Amino acid sequence: MFPATRPLGFRDEVPPPVFTDAHLSRLEDIFQAVCADFGCDLVEYNGEAEHVHLLLTYLPTVQLSRLVNSLKGVSPRRLRQEFPELARHYCRARRLWSGSYFAGSVGGAPLNVLRPTSSSSADPTTTIHLQPDGRSPLAKTW
Repeated sequence: MFPATRPLGFRDEVPPPVFTDAHLSRLEDIFQAVCADFGCDLVEYNGEAEHVHLLLTYLPTVQLSRLVNSLKGVSPRRLRQEFPELARHYCRARRLWSGSYFAGSVGGAPLNVLRPTSSSSADPTTTIHLQPDGRSPLAKTW
């Protein structure tokens, strides 16, 4: 069996910025621990004030939905325990992550192809920004 590499993205439930550098750093540790429990590797991680990006490598025997549910279930619980100031965010949203997530397929592309260069990541024409409802602007509306 060959491992799969997949980018994942999670958004917080309420649009105002929630995560500080301390939150993002702790999330990385939490995500690494959850991935280790599933026998997966967290290849890369980054985040901003309202969302995070993960690049995972896992065996096909791992159910992606179970892995994502665990990542999205364990992380808010641990953050609530360690950062009580997040309670005001939970009062408005009742949960940290939105109910959806992005899971892309990289089709066996090497990591150096997946990593954007600093010049291309700064170019807004090469980045697809999701609509507020989480849909890609390229998605067809039926």
